[in-house]
Amino acid sequence: MATKKKSSAKKKSSSSKGKTAKRGTAKKKSATKSRAKAKPAKRKGGGRANAAFMKPMQPSGSLSAVVGSNPLPRTEVTKKLWAYIKRKGLQDSKNRRMINADDALRPVFGGKRQVSMFEMTKLVNKHLS
Repeated sequence: MATKKKSSAKKKSSSSKGKTAKRGTAKKKSATKSRAKAKPAKRKGGGRANAAFMKPMQPSGSLSAVVGSNPLPRTEVTKKLWAYIKRKGLQDSKNRRMINADDALRPVFGGKRQVSMFEMTKLVNKHLS
């Protein structure tokens, strides 16, 4: 009887080895799949900036008082506008998303005394042609 127990014990150990080997390969496969999903998707256009943002636009008279009268891309207009806001300290101290308009910015903001930074970009686009 002792020999039968040993053989059954051997069978269990051999079957358990097969299961762990299968589990190990399954984990490796799922790990490689998750790595493949984690890669960032390629941008459309080969990683280049959108040409519409880089096209120089002529600012209106009221906007040119802040950013200058030369044609600039939208990205540069935004950079110059933020530089002006930071230099003059026009960002609201309690709610940093709000911009307080001074005399030069009020015509750009449509006469409003305060606008959000998201609304600001929409209002500035109206002054570019």
